[in-house]
Amino acid sequence: MTDTKKGMDWIIEMLRKDQSPNGSWDYPFETGISTDAYMIILLRTLELHDEELIQGLTKRIISKQEENGAWKLFYDEGAGNLTATVEAYYSLLYSGYYPKNDKRLVAAKRFILANGGLEQAGMFTKVMLALTGQYTWPSYSPLPIELILLPLHFPINFYSFSVFGRANLTPIMILADNQFTIKTDKSPDLSDLHLNRDAENHWDRSDDYRSLYSYISDGVESLLGLPKQLHQLAIERAKKYMLDHLEPDGTFYSYYSSTFLMIFALLSLGYKKTDPVLTKAIEGITSMKCEIDGLPHMQYTTANLWNTSLIGFCLQAAGVSPEDPMVKQANQYLLERQHRQFGDWVIHNPKTMPGGWGFSDINTINPDVDDTTASLRSISRVIPPESQAWDRGITWILSMQNDDGGWAAFERNIDSKLLQFLPIEKAEFILADPSSADLTGRTLEFLGHYTNLSQDHTATKKGIHWLLRNQERDGSWYGRWGICYLYGTWAAITGLMAVGTSPRNASIEKAVKWILEKQNNDGGWGESCHSDSKKTYVSLPSSTLTHTSWALDALISVADKPTAAIKKGMTYLLHSLEKVDWTTQYPKGQGMAGAFYVHYHSYRYVFPLAVLAHYHKKFE
Repeated sequence: MTDTKKGMDWIIEMLRKDQSPNGSWDYPFETGISTDAYMIILLRTLELHDEELIQGLTKRIISKQEENGAWKLFYDEGAGNLTATVEAYYSLLYSGYYPKNDKRLVAAKRFILANGGLEQAGMFTKVMLALTGQYTWPSYSPLPIELILLPLHFPINFYSFSVFGRANLTPIMILADNQFTIKTDKSPDLSDLHLNRDAENHWDRSDDYRSLYSYISDGVESLLGLPKQLHQLAIERAKKYMLDHLEPDGTFYSYYSSTFLMIFALLSLGYKKTDPVLTKAIEGITSMKCEIDGLPHMQYTTANLWNTSLIGFCLQAAGVSPEDPMVKQANQYLLERQHRQFGDWVIHNPKTMPGGWGFSDINTINPDVDDTTASLRSISRVIPPESQAWDRGITWILSMQNDDGGWAAFERNIDSKLLQFLPIEKAEFILADPSSADLTGRTLEFLGHYTNLSQDHTATKKGIHWLLRNQERDGSWYGRWGICYLYGTWAAITGLMAVGTSPRNASIEKAVKWILEKQNNDGGWGESCHSDSKKTYVSLPSSTLTHTSWALDALISVADKPTAAIKKGMTYLLHSLEKVDWTTQYPKGQGMAGAFYVHYHSYRYVFPLAVLAHYHKKFE
């Protein structure tokens, strides 16, 4: 394709074809093979013989295996990922369709042993192995379950964790406390994957943690009550927390991992396998199944709302009328899903009414800042500014600003420095929800372009100051929820420009220079998932549509006319719109550095369409 109009038309028609009858876009939220593996393990452990699903999942897992026997999280990861390989190997064995002497499993075992055995697997995987009888629970609970009883004014309490941390830690605390294990006649034996039988030492126990643990224990002892009664009360509180946060489909927060863990936690508390709560939870996670290349994939959650809000806004930016049935249906879908219930966010933000939007199709209690601004962008042309839905959304967004001036994803001020001392692997990603450049930048972009809040408004001023204070030395910004520095820098530049920052501002100029330095010879941009673990920009061997779109959108927002770099980038983008290769399947989202990456199937359409629309409007 050679011109922007043709490019836009092509994307618009692809989106029209892919829209679901309810107005949303249910493009897959693809996160590797971990959830597929866990589904096989769950079904076999509960002796639920859905053979069609199990066979389909084993085919998908096998199709992703590398020649050396390993599984990877992303294309350029290296030889492979030990944790993913352990999960794949275990699930294929447990499925019953692959014997230990199958050459593919032999190769996987060789890779696992060469890379440290089960002891070197990730913490969540060790929890799963422990509860299915393949690993030893530590003799101490990683966190005393009584932590859930500590008052809000205690420096570390249940609500100092992020909502994602609470969702996953609550069932883990119950399981670790009960040292719960469940095996079946069909359980494989993974004892030959241990390189060190003293597995007790392989649950993180630093000195910093020991002192923090005793500090938490002292806090618990200061509570009024007898230890045994407090313990029982804590277990009841943890169980109630899970049951109070079930979504209409029976899932716990609509996350796969927390629902999986909750099922086992309730079993450890005496629930029968046939209990309606468990049956509904299993139906809920099963309903999140999607199909990719003819094979089933268990989604970690659904991304319908996120996809729909982004697509709805981009279509309108590209000139599709709000009255077009495609846009009309999308906006109707969004309006129906504005939250009316209070969620945990109210703990740190008690004076505001609900008004946000969540990420997944059935999310009713866990709104986030990103989905809320994205939804408001899409509906901005169809509802008057004085409408209640609009007003509630804006009020919620402004109330979610952190004290430091930035915006985080789910809650306010969840960034205690004490959390880093807990023995939780990837604690900064699981337990904290700090202000980030991508959230702050996009919130400013929304406030600048879609509301009448000027540069002088207190919220805007504080957001600008946060971004300027948190720019990296090289001129980039780190993006928490995407890959990675291109994502953060794009959001920061477009946000600052929307609220009236001059393109000649020193921070903007430095950021633009950084983007230009990262342009590839083919005109595009591409960033590796290694960036988040290495905490510095790592380029990909090839450009990608999404990274190129982010970089171009940032450059277009500061330019008076198309520069040589923009023209070169646009040429790459237009010529690559229809391509399908490893770069179009490469993850562009992250949840946890080095462990959890997301391939959003919608991004190849969303961000190129936004860029083509912005270029067309500004320069053509």
